[in-house]
Amino acid sequence: MPGTSGNGAVTRSTLRQQIADALRDEVLAGRLQPGQEFTVKEIADQYGVSATPVREALVDLSAQGLLDADQHRGFRVHEYSVDDFRGMIEARGLVVDGMFHALTDPEGRLSSLRPEEPPVAAALAGVRRRGEEAQRSALAGDLTVLIGYDLRFWRELGALFGNPYLTAFLHRLRVQTWVCAVQHLRRLPDLRGRLWSEHTDLVDSLSRRDTDSARAIIESYNAHALSLIERLPPDRPDRPD
Repeated sequence: MPGTSGNGAVTRSTLRQQIADALRDEVLAGRLQPGQEFTVKEIADQYGVSATPVREALVDLSAQGLLDADQHRGFRVHEYSVDDFRGMIEARGLVVDGMFHALTDPEGRLSSLRPEEPPVAAALAGVRRRGEEAQRSALAGDLTVLIGYDLRFWRELGALFGNPYLTAFLHRLRVQTWVCAVQHLRRLPDLRGRLWSEHTDLVDSLSRRDTDSARAIIESYNAHALSLIERLPPDRPDRPD
C-alpha cells in the first residue's frame, strides 16, 4: 500500500538522521579520533541496524566534510589542520556579519529584529538561557557540554534573523568548526577559563539593537578562537633535518 511505503521511507530517513547525529556527537566528544577508520558493517553492527541507513548517514557526514570516504577501506574521520580552522573562522565571521548587515539601517541599528515585540522578546530570552548554560560550561572547561549548548544557542539565535537557509548554513559551518577545534583542544589538560563565554553579552547587544557592539563581540570571539588554536604546540614534534 502507498501509505506503508511512505512510512517506511520516513522511518529510514529518521534512522539515517539519528545515526548521522550520533556519529557526529562521537566525533565531537573525541570518541572517534581524527584519522580513525571504520566500515559500514562495523557501524551497522554497533547500532544494530541494517547497512542502508548507515551508509546513507556516512555519505551525509562525508558531504559535510566530517568524514573521508575510501572506496576500498570504508570511511575515516577527517583530520583538520590549523589552516582549515582559519578558513572556517573567516567564513563563519562573514556569514554572521552578513546576517547583521541584512538587518541594519544606514545608522547601524537593527531594523527587523524588534525585541519590544513579545514573541521576539520571548525568543531572545530563550536564546539567552541557552547562552547562560554555554557560558557556565565554558568557564568550567566542560567542552562536551559547551558544544551542545553552543550549537543550540547559535541555531536559535540564527532563526531570529528570519532566513532559514542562512541559519542552516551557519549551523553546518559551526559543526565543522567545532569538529576541527576539538581535534586540537582535547590535547589540553585543562580548559577552564580558556573557552569563549560571551554568549549573553552578544544577546544583550542584540536586545539593545546595538550592532556595533555585536560586531565587536564577534570579532573578539573569532580572534580568541584563532589565538587559542594557533598557540597550541604541534600535535607531533618536528623531526630533525
